[in-house]
Amino acid sequence: MKTLAIILFVAMYVGLIAFPKKRAYIALGVAAIFIVTGILPYTKVVSAVDWNVLLMIFGTLLLVDYFIESKMPNLIADHLLDLAPNVMWVTIYMSLFSGLISAFIDNVATLLMVAPVGLAICKKLKINPVPMIISIAVSSNLQGAATLVGDTTSIMLGAYAKMDFNDFFWMNGRLGIFFAVELGAILTVPIMMILFRKDKEPVSAEEKTVVKDYVPTIMMVAHVVLLMGASFIQNKPEITNGVICLVCSLIGIVWEYFKDHDVDRIKNVVKNLDYDTVLLLTGLFMVIGGVTEVGLVDDLAKLIVKAGGNNIFLLFTIVVWSSVLISAFIDNIPYVATMLPVLQGVTASLGIAPYLLYFGLLCGATLGGNITPVGASCNIAGVGMLRKEGYEVSFKDFTRIGIPFTLAAVIGAYVFLWVLWR
Repeated sequence: MKTLAIILFVAMYVGLIAFPKKRAYIALGVAAIFIVTGILPYTKVVSAVDWNVLLMIFGTLLLVDYFIESKMPNLIADHLLDLAPNVMWVTIYMSLFSGLISAFIDNVATLLMVAPVGLAICKKLKINPVPMIISIAVSSNLQGAATLVGDTTSIMLGAYAKMDFNDFFWMNGRLGIFFAVELGAILTVPIMMILFRKDKEPVSAEEKTVVKDYVPTIMMVAHVVLLMGASFIQNKPEITNGVICLVCSLIGIVWEYFKDHDVDRIKNVVKNLDYDTVLLLTGLFMVIGGVTEVGLVDDLAKLIVKAGGNNIFLLFTIVVWSSVLISAFIDNIPYVATMLPVLQGVTASLGIAPYLLYFGLLCGATLGGNITPVGASCNIAGVGMLRKEGYEVSFKDFTRIGIPFTLAAVIGAYVFLWVLWR
């Protein structure tokens, strides 16, 4: 069963690379084979899907459509254009802006809120939006490990290691993982300066956009505040964030109806949602659930620990970089869930504190998703948004930005953690 799962998993990724326009069908097709063959038991199909992420994407996409129509992204774009001397710095500012937000709310929600601003800037400047949206996506993913509330894996680590919000900043008399992640984020700036060094066209906003409807913006801000507030609630339902996004979007739709009574407009918004991205994620969740079910993630965890042996530096190095590689293809949530107790047991047997390996695991697993366009949910959402705008993103297009981002961020965090926490 494991062999068949590996073959199908590899075949799926080859298909995703070779046929980017058919990604949703490929992922769903492999998921169906997993279910028929019993790799993923039909009783676990529903639990394998992250409904919270799907609800967040669906709800936020509805809200984002009205947010874009309100022209607020264009107004924000005008102000950013005033601050930036050229296109390169616009891209850098947008990336840092998305990273800052993503440290406190979900990566996918961040991408779906910030990317429309990036698209508005690119349309105003009449440039290809692919590099900017990819940069926003990978920056959103990068900052997820910075705080307790930034990503599901951070929440998992906090719960398992009994860490509170402040422990991510200062713990046991040392700087916390927040500063390791921020160092990585700072190191991506020179990477972007190299990648986009040719984008030196001057920018400016000669005419300021006029926003006539502020309700979509209010709902966007409200759903950010609610997401941040919900992150501090203990033992909340898993779909809490998804419900928040969906309810805020429904309020926005109701407002639009009472404002214009344009039912056709509402129908078009629902009809034109990016269902391809939602279906692709659904298929991938099922496939990853099957891979986890047959024990492949457990096998990888044991292999990593065995390779490290009793050498803490070697073990730390293997944990960080193998996590980067694995998370480029496998959802980091089941992987981190599997690795945490394994690393706790290993460090206990070695008689050392587990935090160095915990933080190394979190950095590697969170940042590794930036390598490929299907390595993280926000990457998939960003690529889907570009596809809706008529831009196809190949693996080469994505990895050209994703790999340098990942290497710079991980190396910075890797060195920081070893120096301070060894």
